[in-house]
Amino acid sequence: QEQLVESGGGLVQAGGSLRLSCAASGRTFSLARMAWFRQAPGKEREFVAAIASGSDTYYGDSVKGRFSISRDNVKEILYLQMNSLKPEDTAAYYCAGDFRRYADSTYYLAASTYDYWGQGTQVTVSS
Repeated sequence: QEQLVESGGGLVQAGGSLRLSCAASGRTFSLARMAWFRQAPGKEREFVAAIASGSDTYYGDSVKGRFSISRDNVKEILYLQMNSLKPEDTAAYYCAGDFRRYADSTYYLAASTYDYWGQGTQVTVSS
């Protein structure tokens, strides 16, 4: 089992920045494929960013150039640095992790390929 706990959400004005953290415990964090997803009210869960165990990164089109995913394998923490925030970034943000490996990187973008999820942290961007 892998436990994931997000923190760092809050209210920020458009153009501002936030950094989300996801503390992991249970299994060997450095071996996990990790990701951030988000879900706004009335919308489907959306892929935000993912990072492989080898630190390759992937981003959703709507956040490329503004968000950055990173990991600290010693502290076992996943981060999401969010810059130039927009009102449309308002959502609950979820940390996800999994230990299965895929040669096709498109699997990194699919919520169904992640077994472990945090409880979510709310990000609200005001205009």
